[in-house]
Amino acid sequence: MKKVTIYEIQGLYRDNFRVTGYEFGEGEETVCIVGSMRGNEVQQLYCCSQLVKKLKYMEAEGRLTPGHKILVIPCVNPYSVNTKKRFWTVDNTDINRMFPGYDLGETTQRIADGVFRVISAYRFGIQFTSFYMPGEFMPHVRMMDSGLEDTELAKQFGMPYVVLRKMRPYDTTTLNYNWQIWETQAFSMYTTTTARIDKRSAREAERGILTFLNKQGIAQYHGHDGYRSRVVKDVDMISVRTVGAGLFDPAVSVGDEVEQGQLLAYLIDPCEGEAVEELRAPVDGIVFFMHGEPLTYADTAVFKLVMREE
Repeated sequence: MKKVTIYEIQGLYRDNFRVTGYEFGEGEETVCIVGSMRGNEVQQLYCCSQLVKKLKYMEAEGRLTPGHKILVIPCVNPYSVNTKKRFWTVDNTDINRMFPGYDLGETTQRIADGVFRVISAYRFGIQFTSFYMPGEFMPHVRMMDSGLEDTELAKQFGMPYVVLRKMRPYDTTTLNYNWQIWETQAFSMYTTTTARIDKRSAREAERGILTFLNKQGIAQYHGHDGYRSRVVKDVDMISVRTVGAGLFDPAVSVGDEVEQGQLLAYLIDPCEGEAVEELRAPVDGIVFFMHGEPLTYADTAVFKLVMREE
């Protein structure tokens, strides 16, 4: 294992800003794994740290195939992690909306440029990322429905679901999109949580990545092959929205199978304590996403259900 500095900015009043990577093996730039870009992505940082530890052992045991280089970057935004802010601490910009970057632009544009210059040459790119809405997911691999995606390749992770996400205009400035434009097969890895560590889903993500490396002949891993992945489109998921606002009191968990009409959650009046709204499943399905905050606003998608296969 080699610890390398991917990008560095000189600091005026404190230590320099550094993006650090961990290289395993030598040869073709084959797989790059990127962790947290936002300050609250603690789970994403943890997942990468566990991969660094595992790959270090595998390299020492001779279980990495010669001729392939694997790069793990646990954190692209350590300043925001240190200050517990989701976005860049100075101007509140999102590094994952700055790709491919600009070396003469704003600070976050320069960071994106410095990182992307290094990682754009890799054949496969895997990013541990988070959703714009707070909540919990079923672990899955996500790809943009851009015409460049390969769902059969994504199934090699052995995750329960492969999600095809409809592209939106702002996606053109994300790492995933720009990886694809520069001919990297790009995947987003979602685990259950973001701001707290969930070891169970982190282990599932680690197993998925090692399974993928094994099937690509990059590493020797003999764990469980995982699931027969189901491909779903995000636009086909069923959203369950609140009518009003209040305290969110769920009656189910992520991954639960539910039947049409089944109680999903209560909305509680925050001052009087009475249930003011019942949220029920509109279809038979599986709870794929659930709101993760104790309070919710009106007209908020607090659940996303995947319909059962016929």
